[in-house]
Amino acid sequence: MSVIDAFLDALWLEQGASDHTLAAYRRDLTAWQNYLVAQGDDILSPGLQQLPVWLDARREQGYQLRSNARLLSSLRSFYRWARLHGHVASDPLAEVKLPRVLPGLPNTLEEAEVERLLMAPDIETPLGVRDRTMLELLYACGLRVSELVSLTGDAVNLRQGVVRVRGKGDKDRLVPMGEEAIDWLAHYMKTARPALMSDPTKSALFPGRGDKAMTRQTFWHRIKVHSITAGITRPLSPHTLRHAFATHLLNHGANLRVVQLLLGHSDLSTTQIYTHVAQARLENLHAEHHPRG
Repeated sequence: MSVIDAFLDALWLEQGASDHTLAAYRRDLTAWQNYLVAQGDDILSPGLQQLPVWLDARREQGYQLRSNARLLSSLRSFYRWARLHGHVASDPLAEVKLPRVLPGLPNTLEEAEVERLLMAPDIETPLGVRDRTMLELLYACGLRVSELVSLTGDAVNLRQGVVRVRGKGDKDRLVPMGEEAIDWLAHYMKTARPALMSDPTKSALFPGRGDKAMTRQTFWHRIKVHSITAGITRPLSPHTLRHAFATHLLNHGANLRVVQLLLGHSDLSTTQIYTHVAQARLENLHAEHHPRG
């Protein structure tokens, strides 16, 4: 087993890192290792000047500051682990400072745009009812797309109006759905889901092909199709409705810590980015409507 594989196994065992996180670490560490090997070095004994030279080369290739900052974070985690487990005598990056990256404001939608997106699917078809229900649930609960597509039938409680979500690090949280999402989910489970599944006893709440859970890529494609129908021209991301959920809650006076719990953020600082989005929205409204704006 390579030292990179051992590090990734430790991340999975000790921190419950997701497949997506592990894949990102593997890409970063493999790229660094390949560069060092080409220079006659090894990942456990890099030359002191190799990292700044490589980062300069990456910048010339068009990599942004944020990308290099994330890569440095991966390398520092690896070398801390390597020193702790005796693979290196000292951390070669201990004195390297991470570049300060200001958080980018997440792309979100106005409330009227969300309404148009929710109404885009053709609800006269089982597929349309499925997509409408997924969009309603995504917006009502602020779910990650990966959390949405992995839901099972026993994760929802229509009577209590909550959904049990398994988030990052395999941490569960209960999220209220709201009346609109509850109504759509009840309608979907009664009519559309049985029509879409050859074996309704399978666990996937939102099936793709072969009664298996829909993939993130498939649902993201469905969002893009419906955004065209809704006439939404601004760029979207898989997290667009999650961002809208948080921003609209804050715009309407929700407490930041409540939003943190609903989103499943372990750190309040992660949630605070949405206060900037809400503030930007208020400033735009002021500039647009105030006589002295």
